[in-house]
Amino acid sequence: MRKVKSTLTNSIFLICCCLYLFPIYIVIINSFKDRSEIYANILALPSGFSLEYYATAMEKMDFFHAFKNSLIVTLGSILFIVILAAMTAWMLVRSNNKISKLIFSLLVATMLIPFQTLMMPLMQEMGWIRDALGIPMLDSLSGLIYMNIGFGASMAVFLYHGFISSIPVSLEEAATIDG
Repeated sequence: MRKVKSTLTNSIFLICCCLYLFPIYIVIINSFKDRSEIYANILALPSGFSLEYYATAMEKMDFFHAFKNSLIVTLGSILFIVILAAMTAWMLVRSNNKISKLIFSLLVATMLIPFQTLMMPLMQEMGWIRDALGIPMLDSLSGLIYMNIGFGASMAVFLYHGFISSIPVSLEEAATIDG
């Protein structure tokens, strides 16, 4: 009885997995077809496998330029977030007073605000910075990096805070003595 129940459960899971992956199959198979083949039969395999549609799509959307921009924004944001959040979290953990607890609470509270609620006011402020200070923040990679740092820093400080608080102060003192 137990083996039948296990087989039945596994069969149900297998069917669910196939149903879940079926749209991905359709997308992949249809990405190799032209329009007439797609309209003829969505589920059929393509008559020939060609990467011309992928090449056309990459050319039209300027994929490598977009990938380079994404890489610059991601690496720049991560670099600043890791360095600044680590220092901030260490300072908040090691100076255990009311101000550091208040700052940490404010950082954690900012994680509750969804980006969509701040998107329009933030864009208006970015335009104001451009007009008042002459710093191009809109339509620039540096402005996007700046915004990513602002939205990612609170989560990073929260995670670093949990990690750094688990390290005993005596270990840091021993490291300081050892040089």
